Amino acid sequence: MEAVADRRANGLWVIVASFMVAMVLAIVPIPDSAPLEIAYLRPEWIVLVLLYWVMAIPSRVGIMIACLVGLFTDVLLGSLLGQHAIGYIAVAYIAASLYQRLRMFSIWQQSLVVFAAVGLNQLINVWIESIAGLTEWNIWYLLASVTSALLWPWVFLLLRYLRRRFDVS
Repeated sequence: MEAVADRRANGLWVIVASFMVAMVLAIVPIPDSAPLEIAYLRPEWIVLVLLYWVMAIPSRVGIMIACLVGLFTDVLLGSLLGQHAIGYIAVAYIAASLYQRLRMFSIWQQSLVVFAAVGLNQLINVWIESIAGLTEWNIWYLLASVTSALLWPWVFLLLRYLRRRFDVS
């Protein structure tokens, strides 16, 4: 009985640590010498980690975790409270609904789904910000979808290695 509890606790710290690393990567500053447009290329690290864990263990990481991570992200980035939570809930719902199919896809096919999911998240965020009068629509916002989809294979392989190494289930 204790061994099962130890394994669950062991897996929990891996999941939490992966989200914390993603949040740190989300706030790493871009050098002042870089053009402003380079900021649009920043991958959506938190969405990538969320997608992986929802696909890998949907019984532990789902819509509630997406909501909590979204609220933490809102506080971290100083955005409207609930803005990222809504986007992450939509992404988690889609991934949880399709996780059995997504697992059967090749990693490059999964990248196309990641492209669509991150694009949906970006559109929700821009929509909320435009309603609040904080920004206007710009096609550059969708570049994060492209970079996230291109990075998906490496994020997937790294998180799968960690899940197997630390027996997260």
